[in-house]
Amino acid sequence: MPLVSRASPSYCLPTDISRCKTGQNVLFGVTNSIEAFKQKETCFRFCSLSCNSIKTSWVPREWVRIRRENQLVVAASPPTEDTVIPAEPLTKEDLVGYLASGCKPKEKWRIGTEHEKFGFELGTLRLMKYEQIAVLLNGIAERFDWEKIMEGDNIIGLKQGKHSISLKPGGQFELSVAPLETLHQTCAEVNSHLYQVKSVAEEMGIGFLGIGFQPKWGRKDIPVMPKHLANERRYEIMRNYMPKVGSLGLDMMFRTCTVQVDLDFSSETDMIRKFRTGLALQPIATALFANSPFVKGKPNGYLSMRSQIWTDTDKNRTAMLPFVFDDSFGFEKYVDYALDVPMYFVYRKKKYIVCTGMSFRNHLTTIFPEVRLKRSLEMRGADGVPWTRLCAFPAFWVGLLYDDISLQNVLDMIADWTPGERQMLRNKVPKTGVRTPFRDGLLKHVADNVLKLAKDGLERRGFKEIGFLNEVAEVVRTDVCLFIITNKLLEMYNGKWVQSVDPVFEELLY
Repeated sequence: MPLVSRASPSYCLPTDISRCKTGQNVLFGVTNSIEAFKQKETCFRFCSLSCNSIKTSWVPREWVRIRRENQLVVAASPPTEDTVIPAEPLTKEDLVGYLASGCKPKEKWRIGTEHEKFGFELGTLRLMKYEQIAVLLNGIAERFDWEKIMEGDNIIGLKQGKHSISLKPGGQFELSVAPLETLHQTCAEVNSHLYQVKSVAEEMGIGFLGIGFQPKWGRKDIPVMPKHLANERRYEIMRNYMPKVGSLGLDMMFRTCTVQVDLDFSSETDMIRKFRTGLALQPIATALFANSPFVKGKPNGYLSMRSQIWTDTDKNRTAMLPFVFDDSFGFEKYVDYALDVPMYFVYRKKKYIVCTGMSFRNHLTTIFPEVRLKRSLEMRGADGVPWTRLCAFPAFWVGLLYDDISLQNVLDMIADWTPGERQMLRNKVPKTGVRTPFRDGLLKHVADNVLKLAKDGLERRGFKEIGFLNEVAEVVRTDVCLFIITNKLLEMYNGKWVQSVDPVFEELLY
């Protein structure tokens, strides 16, 4: 199977900066179609994807080639204050090289985690407004020495070293933990963050809910960020576009929370192996971490409503990516895929400019497949979960992907799974979880084998991390699937909660 692209005709973006629909010249090389991108110009030929040969310094931002002093940088949205204009147009080789630059030797592999949660008033269960969010962020910054991220006079996030706290469209709080070596380190940082947030929030009468979908409030009840903030302009563009391409995109933006993990690869071959494993097994992860059974105070018929929402958000940018299993797949094929996904916007002079419907080369973070390739691989299949289970999701994937033996065993297991079977699991798991029929049994039996491989992988890592998976194992040890919180929640809803969803705010309170 060819894993490194062969030398081929070079493709460059046109040297002229194209115009967006607004008529303004923009910083990035926007083109009206993929064909415009394939204009042969004078540029270097792409001959190799050797990860060790990547010397250029790149940062994961909007894909625009700029000069800062004498250094070539790939910068991103929004560009930093010292970005120098004019921009040089990107070549396709730049984009492929950007992905390849993520390759790292095994000793430098790290674990990067993100988790989101809903903030709400303890007395009313109403979601936090921006004014309350601002007080909370200021309080955390002043008490625990976080640096404030400001937009004018408005606080929009925090950072502390490589850790960051940011806001999602519906005010969801997101913690991004710096890439760390072990699950113990990662979990310690998560616990430290939650302690800090709770110590300030409780004084304000604010709590945080660990769940995958807002269980009580409708879309119209979700507070949004003030319109004068640039990020709100970004979300406004998405709000206007998403109803044109799916019926549930706005619910995804405003009413969902997730847990994600970013993991490294050593080479293009290693990336392919891990990408295929992640895609094939993502429905199992969704089943194990399903935690969103309510909508507007009632059961919604799904174990993971959050996962179901992604099936009708935007089919151009959400999928199981069957081409990842093609013999020709590699960094270049993923770039080809990304180039064809319609863009949302560009960022120029601190403003988001509408460019919906155009194909563009800058927007890896606005593509939402079940596994996302950047300079790492992002596993995206889990619902938001309670505090005690936050570390189980990264543990699951670390055990499978960071151990060569477990990884190979999984690849052998999924080798004969057809594209139709993988898609069937993606479609059915949000409703039936581990009880989804698969071949001559249930997905539960496959999940049992996969969890054993994950535990074995963690054991071989030698960091005594296997305990992080203990609770997950309940899903395959019992028929009632106690770890899948959904089942327990539904039982309480129909029992002692007397068909009220309000007690879930206490049950899943951080």
